[in-house]
Amino acid sequence: MKAYQYVVLRLVPRVDRDEFLNVGVVLYCQDADFLEAAWELDEARVGAFAPSCDLDGVRGMLERVRAVCRGETGRGLPTFDKRGQRFGWIIAPRSTVVQPGPVHGGLTDDPAAELERLLARLVRVDRA
Repeated sequence: MKAYQYVVLRLVPRVDRDEFLNVGVVLYCQDADFLEAAWELDEARVGAFAPSCDLDGVRGMLERVRAVCRGETGRGLPTFDKRGQRFGWIIAPRSTVVQPGPVHGGLTDDPAAELERLLARLVRVDRA
């Protein structure tokens, strides 16, 4: 088993109200050399929560987080060589529409499967 840390990405359409929807997860496992983001934007749910929210802008922010995880640079993205540095940048508090929640931890043998499990548990709405 390998230790990992994760953070839930929150959609905060009005930072002054401090209300949010969970829209993604970033998982970092140093021992497995793994850093990845997964997200799912339920347009109907966001529309009910924040009708004037710019969904394309939110998708762009979520894709930027994914790009940082993968070490992409340019287009205003930070340049960090190590995954731990990139995770640190992602979890830094910010006052934007997409914000990281608190950092949590766990143990896993399969970080990719754990990322999907966390996305299903913390982001996806039960459609049953």
